[in-house]
Amino acid sequence: MTAVRAPRHLLAAIALALGASRASAQGATPGLRAGVSVTPDTVAVGDPFVVKVRVQAAAGTVVTFPAPPDTSGPVQARDPRRVDSVRAPAGEIDVVATYRVSAWDVGPLPLGLADVVVRDAAGERRVPLGAYRVYVRSVLPTDSALRVPKPARAPLPDAPSVLLQWWPWILAAAIVLALIGWLVSRWLQKRRSRRGVDDPYGHAVREFARLEKLGLVEAGEHGRLVALAADVVRDYLAARLPDAARSLTSTEVQRALGGREEVPHERLAALLEFADLVKFAAVRIGPDAARQAFAEARGVVDDVERGVKAREEREAAEAEARARRASDEQRRYEEERRRASRRDAA
Repeated sequence: MTAVRAPRHLLAAIALALGASRASAQGATPGLRAGVSVTPDTVAVGDPFVVKVRVQAAAGTVVTFPAPPDTSGPVQARDPRRVDSVRAPAGEIDVVATYRVSAWDVGPLPLGLADVVVRDAAGERRVPLGAYRVYVRSVLPTDSALRVPKPARAPLPDAPSVLLQWWPWILAAAIVLALIGWLVSRWLQKRRSRRGVDDPYGHAVREFARLEKLGLVEAGEHGRLVALAADVVRDYLAARLPDAARSLTSTEVQRALGGREEVPHERLAALLEFADLVKFAAVRIGPDAARQAFAEARGVVDDVERGVKAREEREAAEAEARARRASDEQRRYEEERRRASRRDAA
């Protein structure tokens, strides 16, 4: 048998004379040639290497390569076996089996491959592969007892505390965080103060002006104008009169404001009922009715604002009169005490 050489390393080449003697002993024909290559031929424990088995025979021959080595031996497969066909002259076949394996012991080790079975018209023949080896070198020194360890390192010096090293940065970070917190609190305070100073009546007036600029009547959205105007009235009442919460229905609002003298109850009831019909019953209205309802909503807000201011002024005047009476009484009481004191002294 003629040897098939690897590109760089060849562990063994099947010699023609050895192959001929084995083939003649088995009654083989001289057309069978085989070779084995190992790349690299010297490896370390666990390193992958490649074993290639090449067989050339007459056309019509069936070549069966052995399975990869199992995991019980010193040489074990890393990948499945791959069989490739190589271009051959007419009347011949040329096949190559590739095994990617690793060795897990040292010294010359058998590859762990069984025989290649070749079948043709003359019968069955075998190409033995058990004689081939791979050399595995040891990665240990010749005598591990001769290894001298490195001298012991000096102990690490005592490092200062992290707080002592980084205290300027920690202090700066604390100052920055405090400043950010102060700025955020000031911003929230200003926002809350602006929200508290906001005038419900002024907000309602701005909303009515905005609705006028939308031109909903000219756009044909009469019902939308009425619904939005009623919402402005409800928002104003909820902000100006605590009893008229926004979550109440129209009937509940009228009942909650029943004792309020500053509210035009009949006009408010008519406006809310008309708006409910437009919003919930989808009553179709014309532009004149929409303009009238919008004007009525603005009039209700104006009347309520005048009534609330009149009540507040009256309450302020009453509180001032009570304070004046209390001051006069206190002054008279003190004068009586002084006169009584003078009489006692006389």
